Amino acid sequence: MRGIETYEGLPADEIRLATRHSFQNVVQLCISEKVAFLLIAGDLFDGKWLDMNTGLWMVGQFHQLEAAGIRVFLIRGNHDAASEVQSALRWPSNVREFSVEKAESFHDPDLGIAIHGRGYATPAVMDDLAVTYPSAIPNCFNIGMLHTSLTGDPEHDPYAPTNVDVLLSKGYDYWALGHIHHRRTLKDEPFIGYSGNTQGRHIREAGAKGCLLVEIRDGTLADTEFRA
Repeated sequence: MRGIETYEGLPADEIRLATRHSFQNVVQLCISEKVAFLLIAGDLFDGKWLDMNTGLWMVGQFHQLEAAGIRVFLIRGNHDAASEVQSALRWPSNVREFSVEKAESFHDPDLGIAIHGRGYATPAVMDDLAVTYPSAIPNCFNIGMLHTSLTGDPEHDPYAPTNVDVLLSKGYDYWALGHIHHRRTLKDEPFIGYSGNTQGRHIREAGAKGCLLVEIRDGTLADTEFRA
């Protein structure tokens, strides 16, 4: 954002705060829809950004979700692994950050869900992390969270490469993928896809941005709706 003040009439402050506003929209959507939890599949922070105020602001957003009884599940992506800001933060009690050392599972029998995830320990992960994920837990809706390039993308680094067959082998009902900034559905049943980022980061990331609002009913995926 350096130099944007040199363009007369450009709303510099609005542009600088666009990523914050977009996340605020997600938080308010979670609260208004009374969701059970929010999934963040990596790259919550930019690894090069060193302003602690950004981290403290994010903690404040999570506290809003905590007050509404909404849990947050997140994994670290390649940018998070390089972030000094995230390493210095202490999350509220409603936030569960999955390990960067091994795949972990969170099982809630009351909700009938199991969430599996693993974050990045280093900025460049070249191993297939998906193969280390556990098999689905019986009699519940299984969700996998993974920050991955899958088989490759020309605009993104080839991190945590894997393929759809590996994901299917785990028997999960839903895969929430991160890393690719464009919304993309690879498979409808079981659902495998990217929500994309909530705010375009440069001129090539045009179009509507937002998140996916997911409804699970009677242990099955009832609806997946994009919300800008």
